[in-house]
Amino acid sequence: MAPLNLLADDAELLSLISEGCKPAFDAIYNRYWKHVYNTAYQRLNDTERAQDIAQDVFVQLWIRGSKAPIENLPAYLLVAARNGVFKFMEKESRYAALPDAAQEIESTLGRADANVLHDEFLKAFHELIDTLPPQQRIIFHLRFDEGLSSQQIADQLQISPKTVRNQMGKTLATLRKSLFLLHIVLYFYQKG
Repeated sequence: MAPLNLLADDAELLSLISEGCKPAFDAIYNRYWKHVYNTAYQRLNDTERAQDIAQDVFVQLWIRGSKAPIENLPAYLLVAARNGVFKFMEKESRYAALPDAAQEIESTLGRADANVLHDEFLKAFHELIDTLPPQQRIIFHLRFDEGLSSQQIADQLQISPKTVRNQMGKTLATLRKSLFLLHIVLYFYQKG
């Protein structure tokens, strides 16, 4: 294979990426990383989350391979970064809605019943946490009980920050499913 022309235009580099050319991907990455990161950072004002979103954008670009051609790479990357931010914000808003649900339950059931349900909920929640695989349980504890960042957890456990984020994603998905079921049970308890 001929040496890669780092000044090649985006279309040439994308064509090479579709053939699995890692140097072409590296050239695109180096050319647009800051642009993608800045797009995410401007909306989130969070360095770590912006880096995660930028990484995901480039991973998706690599995985995309030879699918439909990209006509305007800077615009494609901008939209992908914005979509990553919106997905992140949507996830965050789901978690922010939980306190409103607790207030709704309390006003519907009355304070005494709400206290009993709250205690039962906490007990069930801690039992659920105890069923998590050991690494997920440790990471969850370090993140939410001790307030450590992904990087601090990674340093303490001597694993990569990406592993920490992946494990947290799995944990939160498990908890989300279980909390949804609990919400259904509470709904029928209110009606009964």
